[in-house]
Amino acid sequence: MMVEICNLVGGRWVAARGDDWIERHNPADVGEVVVRFPAMEAPDVELVMDEAGTGFKTWRQVGMLERATLLADAAAILRSRADDVATDITREMGKTITESSAEVAASIAFLEHYAGLARVAQGDVLADRRTDVHTSTRREPLGVVALITPWNDPLLTPTRKLAPALLAGNSIVLKPALETPLAALHLVSALFDASVPPGVVNVVTGRPDAIAPTLLEHPNLAAVSFTGSTAVGLELGRRLGGRTVRLQTEMGGKNAVLVLPDADLDAAAQAIVAAGCGQAGQRCTATSRIVVHADVHDELVGRIVQRVEQLVLGPGTTAGTQMGPLVSEEHLTAVLSAVDKARGEGASVVTGGERATGPALDRGWFMKPAVLTGVGQDSGIWQDEVFGPVLVVAPVDSFAEGVSAVNASRYGLAAGVFTRDLAAGHRFADAVDVGQVVVNLPTSGWDVHVPFGGFRDSGSAFKEHGIEGLRFYTRVKSVAVGYGTQG
Repeated sequence: MMVEICNLVGGRWVAARGDDWIERHNPADVGEVVVRFPAMEAPDVELVMDEAGTGFKTWRQVGMLERATLLADAAAILRSRADDVATDITREMGKTITESSAEVAASIAFLEHYAGLARVAQGDVLADRRTDVHTSTRREPLGVVALITPWNDPLLTPTRKLAPALLAGNSIVLKPALETPLAALHLVSALFDASVPPGVVNVVTGRPDAIAPTLLEHPNLAAVSFTGSTAVGLELGRRLGGRTVRLQTEMGGKNAVLVLPDADLDAAAQAIVAAGCGQAGQRCTATSRIVVHADVHDELVGRIVQRVEQLVLGPGTTAGTQMGPLVSEEHLTAVLSAVDKARGEGASVVTGGERATGPALDRGWFMKPAVLTGVGQDSGIWQDEVFGPVLVVAPVDSFAEGVSAVNASRYGLAAGVFTRDLAAGHRFADAVDVGQVVVNLPTSGWDVHVPFGGFRDSGSAFKEHGIEGLRFYTRVKSVAVGYGTQG
């Protein structure tokens, strides 16, 4: 069933002034139109930003505990609709219903977590060298915050940005990805039904070239939180340069794991395939590079290939499906092209790397997950983010060489090591230049209260999740009050 949606602007559900609409098709069945949504243009965005400015003036005056109650109410509403929301995520993005249900549950947890943070300290009392002076700090909201979110976690990523932004007292303008507006609508609808004041939560959809200039150049804009490619994130930094607009970016990754000779190879293979092929590899924290000690290289590759070839591909709504389609024809073509290029550069494609076919697959953008060996560390497939179910394997002869190979990347999001040696696990965590480190665990799957974000070309200094995530959306004000007798 096709859904036609409007955007929430200033407390009203509106379409674009030009009556231009965009359609999104089901990646598992390209003949099915899932959603039709407005293609907004510059005048529409001007209105959105003006409404958000008005909404901020109202929302910043609302007490933090009252803001928290609204987040908790929205969480309860989202929970009551969880099955329908998960189904729509699967239909518009392609991930399995199990993955979509987990995304809904995590999104609810973010709303509840930040509602709970309303009761933690929001400032500090500081010593003052003067007599009879009380000095303290307080945290205040920034203003209008633009949230620019991707298609791979279309409900979770907006929620983990929106929840702390709203709790802090900001108004928000959410720009979801063109591929996945329906998931964002479910989140905004839950907030609307929880009685968020007009102008506090607003949505813009449309083609980036038509809406980005007005969104980014509007004088009401105080901050931008972006999740997406490194190229776009760096371009945002350039466009906002020279202004006092705060920028948070969570960008690309080329996440690696090191497998040492003493590792439990079955556990390592299971975690690698789960993190590398979950959501068809379309995760920022997906494992894509496997650095393995030469002594166990062949054995580990065999176990990975066996698990990859056993994965059940199909529509995400079909029971038993373990890996759904890629998000679009363009993305599928790009991932397959990356594998073909690596093959041309001398890599061995041990399994997969082709379009998947069959009665349940021919109507969608499905791919056989790929495992590549014989990959040089200066090759494109080793260095460039592919964002698909592609695992590349390279052997090393020592722990030190393995750490060097893990760090041989412009990215620094996540990395892991598999070993039974506790000391080696700690040494690995000390040595790798990434923001998220795991030992004997998948690189993906971080809880709502754990600071999340990468180093170098994987993101800005501002982390997401937990207290760290809340800090991005606030500014610190110092206050000194003299209460002694004034002469």
